[in-house]
Amino acid sequence: MANPAIVTEATATAPAPDAAAIATPDAEAHATTEAHAGAEEHVTPSALGFDASMLVALAMLAVIALALWKKVPAMIAGALDNQIAGIRAQLDQATALRAEAEAIKAEYEAKAKQAAIDAEAMKASAEEEAKLIISRAKSDATALIGRRAQAAEDKIAAAERAAIADVRKTAATAAAAAAAQLIAAHHDAKADAALIDQSIASLN
Repeated sequence: MANPAIVTEATATAPAPDAAAIATPDAEAHATTEAHAGAEEHVTPSALGFDASMLVALAMLAVIALALWKKVPAMIAGALDNQIAGIRAQLDQATALRAEAEAIKAEYEAKAKQAAIDAEAMKASAEEEAKLIISRAKSDATALIGRRAQAAEDKIAAAERAAIADVRKTAATAAAAAAAQLIAAHHDAKADAALIDQSIASLN
């Protein structure tokens, strides 16, 4: 019969069985189910073997290809060209208007300058003409005064000559009458003739 003390010691010194070895089949099934559930939570959805990012890239490529096929870039380029042409036409028109405005401004400035020159010339001409008119008026007045003075002098001289002639005529008549009286009273015909000649000579 075995010794109870030896059996107890052998049992106490025997190694403990592994926990994994002791696991039951239910525990293993539960662990497998949890592993599959975790794997299903991290699965990325896909279609035909492409993930979401690849599908987005393919969609963008399809849109770009469709745009190229529909000649959208050409349409955009045409619209931009038309817009650029319109802007260029507006700039050209603005440049032309500015050039026209500058030409009109230059023309009016030239006209204003010429008008100022003409006004100065007219002023100078008017001043010169006024001086000539004044000088001519002075000359005419001087000439008129001279003519009138000469006419007055001529009239005075003519009056003096007429008065002298009248006095001489009156004196001659008086002398002739007196001589005739004296001759008739005191002289003969020969003496009368001599007296008459003397009287006439004295009058000259």
